[in-house]
Amino acid sequence: MSKLILTANKFSLSFILVISLFLFAGCNSSKSIPNLNSADIIVYGGTSAAVIAAVEAVHSGKTVLVVSPDTHIGGLSSGGLGYTDTGNKSSIGGLSREFYHRVWLHYNDSSAWNWQKKSEYGNKGQGTIAMDGENRTMWIFEPHVAEQVFEDFIRDNKITVLRNEWLDRSKGLVKKDGRIISFKTLSGKTFSGKVFIDATYEGDLMAAAGVSYQVGREACTVYDETWNGVQANVKHHGHYFKTNIDPYKIPGKPETGLLYGISKESIASNCTGDNKIQAYCFRLCMSNNPENRVAFPKPENYDPAKYELLVRVFDSGWREWFEKFDLIPNRKTDTNNHGPFSSDFIGMNYNYPDASYERRKEIIKEHEDYQKGLLYFVSNDSHVPKEVREEMNNWGLAKDEFTDNGNWSRQLYIREARRMVGVSVSSENDVLAKREVQHPVGMGSYAMDSHNIQRYVTSEGFVQNEGDVGVSPKHPYAISYGALVPKKEECTNLIVPVCLSSSHIAYGSIRMEPVFMILGQSAACAASIAIDKKQAVQEVDYENLKDILIQRKQVLSVSKID
Repeated sequence: MSKLILTANKFSLSFILVISLFLFAGCNSSKSIPNLNSADIIVYGGTSAAVIAAVEAVHSGKTVLVVSPDTHIGGLSSGGLGYTDTGNKSSIGGLSREFYHRVWLHYNDSSAWNWQKKSEYGNKGQGTIAMDGENRTMWIFEPHVAEQVFEDFIRDNKITVLRNEWLDRSKGLVKKDGRIISFKTLSGKTFSGKVFIDATYEGDLMAAAGVSYQVGREACTVYDETWNGVQANVKHHGHYFKTNIDPYKIPGKPETGLLYGISKESIASNCTGDNKIQAYCFRLCMSNNPENRVAFPKPENYDPAKYELLVRVFDSGWREWFEKFDLIPNRKTDTNNHGPFSSDFIGMNYNYPDASYERRKEIIKEHEDYQKGLLYFVSNDSHVPKEVREEMNNWGLAKDEFTDNGNWSRQLYIREARRMVGVSVSSENDVLAKREVQHPVGMGSYAMDSHNIQRYVTSEGFVQNEGDVGVSPKHPYAISYGALVPKKEECTNLIVPVCLSSSHIAYGSIRMEPVFMILGQSAACAASIAIDKKQAVQEVDYENLKDILIQRKQVLSVSKID
């Protein structure tokens, strides 16, 4: 009998101990329970917008966690896109401008110039000075500098970033009564919050939450636009075939098949919608300093036949290969696509937005192999004009960038993926000031810039590209808060500043890194108000939000620029 009582007492003590530990853990940081993490605001993503949203959350007095699929933060801004697409710089305010101020502080120190003197840098970019001493901003920078600035933001604000954490897209999100309760990552961690911000380029959290979205181009009739849908024979940039180039493996013989990368599909009528998206590429950081360059590697599956079309372009007399070797500090470049055949892997990304993680990795690797093969081909193949090859061999990958990734960028340029269909949809009518934008939370100013979307054979039997459009607004335009929030019936505690609600062509302007940072900050301000007022993000009082954004030095109207 006493043995039985002793056993019962042991059980009672054990039970009390377990309950006490559980209650103690509940009163302390969620770090006490490794797989449970909670905060007022959960930011999913490692992009520039994610970092800035988290910083604003702290400034607004909220707890925040950044759940990042990426190990290195900053997205494209730290992934090679250092020649910033700014548009009208006066429209860039708040923490976005603070980022470029911190870059300026870095380069204002002589120790930052280790591969060239500060006085040797041309200091020109995007039609204006790159290093603006008067406004204490720097708009052109090296990848590792941008990453360090983002890391400084994280450190200075004591923000917790959980890296290499991938949303369980199939069954990880818990939603109740139109609210996200929590989501799980593939590692088994659970994240709960009051408001969630999807700051990824892909919009995975948004999609998992059952929010409506679009992939591809809308027909012009959907939003009463001119520049959406198919846009064949548009020549806004130089990214088309300016001479008649034969598309067949043996010129003049269709029966031999098309050269690599040319679609068999016939081109649809202009303004027709489709599920195709503008091409992706890697923004390359190159160097022409012999002490700081690495020869372009030869991919394992290198196939020179993939670049036969480029040979024909060179044979036609085209010599613009080096046009977009845009110079950034320390004798490096931010090298982007240029011309009819370049780093854009046209037509090879259509299923990326909705693809599984495994398929996305394959698509990213395909883009890497294509682009590495292209660099190796132009540097070494005897079919490339000698003067181009010789000049190309003065260049290589920058040895001091992306040192843990073979000096290759870690971030594919996801120019567009999913786009939410939210409370309101930004369209070219907003960008071109054909209507007044309600409830502005930031501004854009860059041209509606879509890269090529497909490569096809014309009715005359020649190869041509389609989808490259560039239409500039006359002045900066507003972006509505309604474009950042889903329809209320779909989700009441999610804000989406990157894969926001926009038509394809309007997104071509909005998709600039300074704008993403602007919208990330505005998203966090709105999230904080929603938390304080215990209301849906769609119910946030705009006048209240506007007052806070102005205090944060966001630019919300053209009058503030003039």
